[in-house]
Amino acid sequence: MTRVTTADLDRLEFRAVQSGDHVAVAVELLGLANAVDADSEISRAEIFVRAGEQWEMAQEFERASAAYQRAIDDGGVTIVDARALQAGALLELDLIDAAYGRLERLRAEGPRNLPTFIHIAETLQAHGDLRGAHTWATLGIECFRHQDVSPYVHDLLLELLRARFRIRMDLGLGEDEFDRLLDDWNQHGHPNGP
Repeated sequence: MTRVTTADLDRLEFRAVQSGDHVAVAVELLGLANAVDADSEISRAEIFVRAGEQWEMAQEFERASAAYQRAIDDGGVTIVDARALQAGALLELDLIDAAYGRLERLRAEGPRNLPTFIHIAETLQAHGDLRGAHTWATLGIECFRHQDVSPYVHDLLLELLRARFRIRMDLGLGEDEFDRLLDDWNQHGHPNGP
């Protein structure tokens, strides 16, 4: 069995960027996921997710979706929920109903973290669903804005507020309370954070 660290993943992903050979790195990541120890620093599910991301960079969206499904089946913790990532791959394959079905199930269960909300909002925006992107960005802010947050979560909230603001501009919507919150945070920082 194998232990996988963040540094190991960083090295592999850097090699993929340098070489452009995302397929080889995706295959290597799948091999690592299949061999990883249960107590590894990086979960098996996260390694499957990273393999899926490499498949996407190689424009191999069916293989990406399959890697995300393995992460979902594994059930381990991932930075971005694998169901959200799979929905993005399905949109690339024009499997619109399947993609939105994944998102609806995810919404019903409640995504666990801000990176998942950010990913969904940006993915829907990239696919021209500005209303859907706006809904997900708003949900993410509503779920997390009143929590005592670390600087990391504060930065993610700012990223989501900015993304939502850009989406609102594209929709031609006027300023609302969250846009004003963004202005306030940009000037004074989060009340519980920096």
